[in-house]
Parts: sequence; structure tokens; C-alpha cells
Amino acid sequence: MSDHVRRGRPGRSRLPGGSDLHPFRQVQIGIALVAFVLVAGTLGYEALGFTWIDALFQTVVTVSTVGYSFPHAINTGVKVLTIALVLLGAGSLAYTFTVTLELLIEGHLRDILRRRTMEREIARMTGHVVVCGWGRVGREVARYLVNAGEQIVVVDRDATRLADVSHPTVAGDVTDDETLIQAGIERAGTLIAALDTDSDNLFVTVASRSFRPDIHVIARARSEDSEAKLLRVGADRVVNPQRLGGDRMAAFVTQPHVVDFLDVVMHDGSLEFRLEEVEVGADSPLAGETLRSTKVHERTGCLVLAIRRPDGSFTPNPSPEDQVRAGDVLIGVGTADQLAALMIYATRH
Repeated sequence: MSDHVRRGRPGRSRLPGGSDLHPFRQVQIGIALVAFVLVAGTLGYEALGFTWIDALFQTVVTVSTVGYSFPHAINTGVKVLTIALVLLGAGSLAYTFTVTLELLIEGHLRDILRRRTMEREIARMTGHVVVCGWGRVGREVARYLVNAGEQIVVVDRDATRLADVSHPTVAGDVTDDETLIQAGIERAGTLIAALDTDSDNLFVTVASRSFRPDIHVIARARSEDSEAKLLRVGADRVVNPQRLGGDRMAAFVTQPHVVDFLDVVMHDGSLEFRLEEVEVGADSPLAGETLRSTKVHERTGCLVLAIRRPDGSFTPNPSPEDQVRAGDVLIGVGTADQLAALMIYATRH
């Protein structure tokens, strides 16, 4: 089990030397120390003439401070070894007991069980979105995706930033294959590179694309030069938040009501109407027909605002005579029920 996958922040205990170790690791060290003392004591008593069973017996009763009498006459060597075992054994047992109690009392065991549960949760995910970077952009992306019903896994190299995240998370370097595997990239549908710097997003794009050539990658960029580089290394879409923010502010000056309407339809949820995209399947009854002959609006109630062709071009405000082809993407507006009807109509055989 990996200590990277987590919902909360695992505790750390500071050792006298100043180093930080996870309490679970400290328990392992304590058990190893006790085992070492038992083995060393047994071998020591054997070297002093005890049989192996007498040596083991004497080591156990000495370390546990039970205090049974010796099965053999003792000499100076036995006395020295016994004194050493009492000191080392008692210290090892006390250390192991202390860190075990800390593990239980401070909730670290509960945190370990949560991480195991999360690992199983991520292992069951298919087609989910891996969000790399838990900054301002990553938080907004996650909020929108969760509201849209998408499953997400958040990845960030800074474990402290993930302390209060309610979604499945992975703490680690997203340029490492192991971190991507923990996030379930083999089964993910999309990876969003929303790290703080363009260089980090470039590395994440390269790493994810080399690991999964077919995954859909959306990357954040701060500069125009970075946008071109990200596209060259394999990003399917590149988003510049600064440019989008500037465009949005300008749109509030020139078309404030249009922007407000799109915000309500796309994000707010207070209106019943939604925008949705639906791909036309090869066996769909829409394929090869015109919008007039398909009677999309009469059958589903949706209004088709645009058609995106397989070559990426748009046909905005299509006329009734525009033909619908297999592979086209219909961008429609309607209620949830109307959009669901359009989805069925466009994909059924």
C-alpha cells in the first residue's frame, strides 16, 4: 500500500534526532528492534553454552522482565549479556509500545484505513478525470466537474495542499509513472494539467502522453509561447486563464446580458435549460439526413445551435437543409429531458 494516496494529511512524528517518520514506519522500526534483540540474545546465550531452546527462553524472560531463574549456572559473561538485554529489550519494548499507542490514539491507523479505501475507490474508477494541481485553477476545475457529475482524482506534489480535499487524491510528482498509476491513468478519460508553472504543465503533458497516448489532455498555459509548445508535445487543448479572464471582462462591457445568460446556462443551474453536445453515431437515424427530415426539434424539443464537423469546422445556426453526417457533433440547447432525448435519438441504431 502506498502512503501517497490519501484523503487527509497523514501525521508525522519528530524523532529526537530531528528526522520525520510516519508513525506506521516507526512501529515497523520498533518491531524490528525487538526482533533484533531477541535474535541477538538467543545467539549470545548459545555462545555462552546454553542450548538453543534455553537460550531463547532466557532471552524472552529477560527482555520481558518476567524474571525466571536461569536454567544454567551463570558466570560473568551471562551477567553482562543479561544486563545488556534488559536495557536494550526494555528500551525497544517501551519505544514500540509508545509509537503503537501514538498510531492508535492520534488516528493514524484510521488514516491508513482511509487511504486503503481510497485506493480501492480509485481502482474502481473508469473514464474519470485526473486533475493535476490543486491551486486556484485546479479547484475551479474540480468544482465544475463534480457539479457536472464527473469522477475526479486530484494530484499534487504538495501533500499539505491536499489535507482538506474531499475528493480522492494522490500526493506525488505527476511526472512520475508511479504517481500517474496511483491516480488510475490507465483507465482515465481525461488529464487536466493545471499546475502553477508552464514548465510543470509541459512535463506533465509529456509524461501523461508517453504513458497513455490515447488520453485526452487539457493543459493550462500562461504565455502564448507555452501554448504552442504544449500543443506540440501532445496537449489536445490549451487554456490560457489570463486571456480568458481578459476576454470575459471585455465581454461584460460589450455584451453583458449575453455573458450573464451563458453563465446561467453553463454554470449557474438556476435555469432549466442547458447547453449540451451530442455526437452522431455511425448507425444513427440522423446520419445522412437533413435537419428538416430528421425533425429533431419536433421529436426531442431541442434546438440545434451549431454542428461541428469531423474536420473541426463549425456550422453555426444551421438551416433546415443542412445535412447531418456520422461523426458530427450537435450542439443543442434544451431541458435535461430534451437533451436526454436528443442523446438517445442521435446514438440509437
